[in-house]
Amino acid sequence: MLNNNLEKLLKNSVEKNTPEEIKNDKIFNYENRDKFTFKLTKELVEKLNLKSWFEAYKKEAMVSTAGIRGPQNIIYPHDTRFPINTIGITLATLAKALVLKDKYPNKELVKLVGCEVRYNSKTYLDIIARIQAALGIRTLTPVNRQTIPIWLASFLAFKLDLVGAEYITSSHGISVKNATKDLNNQGSQFLPDESMEFVNKIEEILNTVQEKGFYEIEFSASDDALIDEEAMKRLNCGLDLYVEYLKAGVANKKNIEAIQNFDKKIVIDSVGGCAYNTLSKILNMLNIQNTFVWLNKDEDPFFHGIGKDIKKDKNGNDVFYDWSLDVTVVGKDKDGKEYFPVVKSLDYGEKLRNYPIGTVVLITDPDHDRLNIVQIVSRSIIDNVIKAGVDYVELDNERILCVFSANQSFLMIMDFWNKSLEKDESTEYFLIKTSASSKSWDEWAKANKIKIINTPVGFKEIAGIIRKIEAQYEKNVENIKVSDIFNNEISLGKNPRMIFGGEESGGMIIGAIEPIKSLNGRVALAMREKSATEAILVASALIASIDVPLALHLQKIYETNNIISRYDVRADIAYYNESEPDIDKLKEAKKQGEKQRTKNDIFYLALAMAKFEGKVTLENVKEILSSTFEDLDFSLLKDIIFVGDGTYLDFEDKFVEIRPSGTDAKTKAYAGGADKELLNQWADKLGNYSGILNETYRKYIEEEYVNSSKEKSFELYEKYSLKDEDKREFNIPKYEF
Repeated sequence: MLNNNLEKLLKNSVEKNTPEEIKNDKIFNYENRDKFTFKLTKELVEKLNLKSWFEAYKKEAMVSTAGIRGPQNIIYPHDTRFPINTIGITLATLAKALVLKDKYPNKELVKLVGCEVRYNSKTYLDIIARIQAALGIRTLTPVNRQTIPIWLASFLAFKLDLVGAEYITSSHGISVKNATKDLNNQGSQFLPDESMEFVNKIEEILNTVQEKGFYEIEFSASDDALIDEEAMKRLNCGLDLYVEYLKAGVANKKNIEAIQNFDKKIVIDSVGGCAYNTLSKILNMLNIQNTFVWLNKDEDPFFHGIGKDIKKDKNGNDVFYDWSLDVTVVGKDKDGKEYFPVVKSLDYGEKLRNYPIGTVVLITDPDHDRLNIVQIVSRSIIDNVIKAGVDYVELDNERILCVFSANQSFLMIMDFWNKSLEKDESTEYFLIKTSASSKSWDEWAKANKIKIINTPVGFKEIAGIIRKIEAQYEKNVENIKVSDIFNNEISLGKNPRMIFGGEESGGMIIGAIEPIKSLNGRVALAMREKSATEAILVASALIASIDVPLALHLQKIYETNNIISRYDVRADIAYYNESEPDIDKLKEAKKQGEKQRTKNDIFYLALAMAKFEGKVTLENVKEILSSTFEDLDFSLLKDIIFVGDGTYLDFEDKFVEIRPSGTDAKTKAYAGGADKELLNQWADKLGNYSGILNETYRKYIEEEYVNSSKEKSFELYEKYSLKDEDKREFNIPKYEF
């Protein structure tokens, strides 16, 4: 009942804040299933303020880490006051299709489009498929437009040698958000330069409207032959191919037998419901379904009320609030005490009441690419849990629920996987991680003689490194080398293999034991997108293979590998309420919040760029920071480095990374080291800093340089991206599926 009331509160606020003229004017009838032509006129561009929409969209495309995201009107998706809307999806789809037709003239173009459970996703899917079909692009869609996970869209883009795929999701973001994740022919998310190709094409279309007065956009019928559900039906939605891939890796005989023989139940919480449709079938195909029980199997764009809350506004009225679906988000109650609001909304105290001590819950998100792990343990081991740095929540008088960060979960997973491999002495093994992920991973890799490669935040960055390695692997380079974001050159020999690729926000993949081949013979050393199915399978095998609570197992890994940096924290600083239902207030609040975010970002970024260019010394940087944060000790600072989309402060005993969100008015402050209380202090202080430049700062760095530092960082990031660039050409095959 509470969930119904919360959703009603959300929808009532949307109705109240949507003007009648928007409710009554769809611009074009996107519910029309027949073939039609939409004429975008100069008058419509002005009426809908599409130029302002485009400028905001372009800005997001230049920095986005995971698709061009934004809020939408969940009831009236044609509302162009919001970043995501039917007109914007139409223009973006048209532009992407035209880029492909320019790039591959007179070729058969085949793409895939899929979605998860979010509001309006199937409307957007229909628009994308129909515009592509009208331009002669064959578009694969699941039968009856059913949901699929993001990793399956990515896998099929590579495996079937498609020109790309498009997936509609906003990951674990709040319910009113949506986005399109664009995947290239490798199945990798677009890098900014790839996004800018179609963004520039949108600008061309709008310029044509300005010059000519209109632009006609064709929509095929919804049942057009080029919208191909039959191929996906023949392919069993790609599941046969994917299970074959799994059996060559994490679903090997040993792991499957361990899961089959496990005498307890593992709970899978399919938040949003998308995971169940695909993962349940895979578990059946692997004959391990009996080990698992499910929560939240039904698909729900409101995500079963998870992460949702009611707060009071300044007038004492109930207002809807969304914490997102990030299980690790920390909030503060009315007394200022920290708690996990998303975990609280999962209602595990009630749902897990009858489950025994030791039960593990594997939590995945709406597009089924992230994994969080929690476990019921006895209160008697609470001291060990605290010693291991694992957070927990109260369940009852006898039990607590351990809430593992992805940094902790993935350390256990990579350790388990590494021990299970039969290694080849001629092979160099490597691990790829984002710079914001745990330093314990670096220490573990060093202890296990595994090469470590750090990238900027974003899974597309991990995929980018994989592709750079593969490009040299296919050329039989005698000693493959790549550079990481810290400008370290890593030598990988002639025959490298990836142990693990992951990020602290919950996404991971396992590298292939033997290279993966597409139907047309392309080679990959790992897939391009994080997969909660891979994570769930290897995590389940781990759980079935140990006889102690996970927190104690984690502690043993720390001790065995002499890991010092055992603790990680993340402060999420939001500069506005993204649940605000009034779009005009939301835009203004976001605009002001972005100014605050940028000031914080530039403060550190300019220091890193000035140090990189030799304008200041490390001692100068220490002096500036010490005069700004008088209660913090910077004597152990070793370096300050721009890491692609944030600034990394490397100390002898810890690290702190300050990173502006690429999609929102937020700052993320990460810290890792040996003292959790100290890390929280550093992340909080540096993450919340106003960005004001004091006299000491201005003594060393002039304001003109500070203001130019962002542009300098873009140039440096581009140089990093282009170094060792994967220049393999994609040749469109003759499709036979």
